[in-house]
Amino acid sequence: MATLLRSKLTNVATAVSNKSQAKVSGVFARMGFQAATDEEAVGFAHCDDLDYEHRQGLQMDVLRAEGEPRVDGDEGAAESPVEGDIRYQRGDGAPLPPSGSKDQAVGAAGEFGGHDKPKITAWEAGWNVTNAIQGMFVLGLPYAILHGGYLGLFLIIFAAVVCCYTGKILIACLYEENEDGEVVRVRDSYVAIANACCAPRFPTLGGRVVNVAQIIELVMTCILYVVVSGNLMYNSFPGLPVSQKSWSIIATALLLPCAFLKNLKAVSRFSLLCTLAHFVINILVIAYCLSRARDWAWEKVKFYIDVKKFPISIGIIVFSYTSQIFLPSLEGNMQRPAEFHCMMNWTHVAACVLKGLFALVAYLTWADETKEVITDNLPGSIRAVVNLFLVAKALLSYPLPFFAAVEVLEKSLFQEGGRAFFPACYGGDGRLKPWGLTLRCALVVFTLLMAIYVPHFALLMGLTGSLTGAGLCFLLPSLFHLRLLWRKLLWHQVFFDVAIFVIGGICSVSGFVHSLEGLIEAYGTNAED
Repeated sequence: MATLLRSKLTNVATAVSNKSQAKVSGVFARMGFQAATDEEAVGFAHCDDLDYEHRQGLQMDVLRAEGEPRVDGDEGAAESPVEGDIRYQRGDGAPLPPSGSKDQAVGAAGEFGGHDKPKITAWEAGWNVTNAIQGMFVLGLPYAILHGGYLGLFLIIFAAVVCCYTGKILIACLYEENEDGEVVRVRDSYVAIANACCAPRFPTLGGRVVNVAQIIELVMTCILYVVVSGNLMYNSFPGLPVSQKSWSIIATALLLPCAFLKNLKAVSRFSLLCTLAHFVINILVIAYCLSRARDWAWEKVKFYIDVKKFPISIGIIVFSYTSQIFLPSLEGNMQRPAEFHCMMNWTHVAACVLKGLFALVAYLTWADETKEVITDNLPGSIRAVVNLFLVAKALLSYPLPFFAAVEVLEKSLFQEGGRAFFPACYGGDGRLKPWGLTLRCALVVFTLLMAIYVPHFALLMGLTGSLTGAGLCFLLPSLFHLRLLWRKLLWHQVFFDVAIFVIGGICSVSGFVHSLEGLIEAYGTNAED
């Protein structure tokens, strides 16, 4: 009996001690003092669990040795960890797995997750960045040289340098120093950086702004794929009694199954093939231009700008470099994140050289006859073959931005728990609900309607680059860098950030205004670019 009484008293004392520690831990957690790294947090949590189970096991052994049966609901045995303590030790309050390796524990309790996923090399990361900034939208760059001359070439170089720099400072915003002076990753996405800049007064405002910009850019990319498909097919078969709008409708009919996508496994198989095909097409275009090198019109390239149309060219060039939105995720999945800066350097240098040569050679070949999609300048026999490959690439590329836009919309509006604006799109069995499928189909139809009523590739590309491209690539990274790392920046870093923000803002506003004016004029007069 004395042993049982002593055990009961020990249980009570232990419970009181645990509650006191939990309150203190909760206070520190609310003040922002947390474990330095996810691995330490997991280690602390494991130690607490093992120590607690060991003490409870010893107490149960004592009770069983005395011959007393176990009583359900016993105050000491049933004492559960307090929320404040769990949040302090584990960071997100998620329960640890019952057993498994250290990597599994980190994957379950870590803030960023993905530790158990296979990492990519710097070359693989560079390939992903190259796919983003060397896509088929480079076909509009010669049109930018048409309205900017040598200044257009300078802008291609300048945009590459600035986008490379802002990509690096955006990644720098993911890291902070802990109490030991070590630089650790405390954020995992563009949205998390934006939210940190607006905290504590508006903790979710920045993320919403980034999400809106991301959705606009992704949807506009889908519209551009439909526009370019209709444009290429119309110019490939001008003898057929089919208008550009009709070709856009046919292309959209082929894209309607995208509404049923649950993942991109089937589509991703074609991504490498599409990219290689695009490089082959670029080589064919350059080869044809080189074959006409004797007729190049060097006198047409001057140091002048078309004040009304050059701002549109700025948006076109900026849009061709947009990759910042997925760089945080890419860097977080690299085997050696320290190689990120080197990867950004060689990918943007390569993009700058290839884009500059492609734009200059194509413009020299056709000069004032340069069209907004350069393949439309090719002879009829070559144009039809090249354009068919480009249409196939556009149709196979459409599901990627479409699926990304759907995911952002679903997570923002339908999957935020109690904060969701609308009920979930998926049922309990994981199947897409009918009304969710209807919304996806409506998004596909919306891209078609935009492509039909605004069938101007260059103007749409310039508008998107000026509106969201400049914001995501120039304005927001420099602003976030100043906001989060102000005390650690050197004077030249502050100067670069401020200069990029000011220049980016001017280019964004002027490009947006002139692109919008061009669209209104083209829509009003029903003119074709």
